[in-house]
Amino acid sequence: MMRPSPLLLWLLLGWTLVGVLASISMLPLTAWLAYGGVLACLMLADAWQLLRTPSPALQREVAPVVPLGVEMFVRLRLQSDAKATRAMDVHDLHPGGWLVDGLPHRLQLAPQSEYDFEYALTPDARGPAVFTGCHLRFHSAWRMWSQRRTLDVVNTVRVYPNFAPLAKMAGLSVELASHTIGARLQRRRGEGTEFQELRDYRVGDSMRKIDWKATARMGHFISREYREERNQQIVLLLDCGRRMLAKDGAIAHFDHVLNASLSLAYIAMREGDAVGLLACTGRTQRWLPPQRDSGGMDMLLGAGYDLQATSAPTDYLAAARALQERQRRRALVILITNVRDEDDSELAMAVTLLAQRHLVLVTSLREQAVEQAANHAGDNLETAIRSASAMHYLAGRERVHDDLNRRGVMTMDVECAQLSGALIERYLRLKRESRL
Repeated sequence: MMRPSPLLLWLLLGWTLVGVLASISMLPLTAWLAYGGVLACLMLADAWQLLRTPSPALQREVAPVVPLGVEMFVRLRLQSDAKATRAMDVHDLHPGGWLVDGLPHRLQLAPQSEYDFEYALTPDARGPAVFTGCHLRFHSAWRMWSQRRTLDVVNTVRVYPNFAPLAKMAGLSVELASHTIGARLQRRRGEGTEFQELRDYRVGDSMRKIDWKATARMGHFISREYREERNQQIVLLLDCGRRMLAKDGAIAHFDHVLNASLSLAYIAMREGDAVGLLACTGRTQRWLPPQRDSGGMDMLLGAGYDLQATSAPTDYLAAARALQERQRRRALVILITNVRDEDDSELAMAVTLLAQRHLVLVTSLREQAVEQAANHAGDNLETAIRSASAMHYLAGRERVHDDLNRRGVMTMDVECAQLSGALIERYLRLKRESRL
């Protein structure tokens, strides 16, 4: 599409003024005709040169997998076959809604040359995303015209939950990796249930740890070293219903849940355990059997990267039945949801069903907006009513937690920012207490 430039519009305005002056005999008519003839020739010649300019070849370099909410860089490389330098504006057709820095980019593309540049993007939603093409706005040699062209260069990327914390933990021990996430651990050496090795007795070792046969052979005290039992199973039961659409800041609760689930899975696999996933939205579930090692982490990322919370209500009982059918072996089942007072009966039945075979931990997310409303009564009727409603809501949540605790079910009530640390801390505590 050819469009006149501001310069051409000013020249046309000048031609109009010359025509007005010629109409009142202040300038000869030939001046207006000459002005128009020269301008028309320049316009046509400039437009012809622009239309004959070939489009450059374009390549886009972008990572096929990127984390949510982390700034990424995209490189565009243009290669010109034109015989003259051309000015142009480049705007890449990146996925809509993403925060962008560095576009549009204005450049001068020399003949028979390459030009490349980078711009920054920050993904704001998980799942597949498509770069549908690239817009180029050419400027003619005499800057009378501009033309927009679209280059059909398509790239698809997959936006995963933020796995940057996992990369930082790769070279750390389980204790240090857990500490970086916010888990506060009490290390107790040799208190596991699985035999690991024999070692020399140390001051403070209990008498029940001494191996008397080895002591008799060696002539000095030998102690048994134990570690936490390995090859256990953890299943993450994720609520994908409408409650997970709530946001604390720019990130939805469900994205916090996925990030925390990945951190917990990484630590659990480092401990030699297997981690599975059951995501439930209404009566629809996505199931990944427990996996271990680095390949299991890749499968978990692949299974959960495009999960989205929906407006459908969560059917806890259907999710519990589905998990009972699919997970026959005893496991630690971690249900991550947002407990409310209307869940009392259905949630209790679902958890009771799961507890027949599994160890169950119900983790409920707090909403900062509700906490803030409850803590600010204000000095007017509307604010006071809002505060009273929030306190009533929080009291109902607490009653549900108390009821679950009376039934022998473990619960946690945490904010999104503390979710990763709290989950890992509780998992390692249960493991060291031999509860799994």
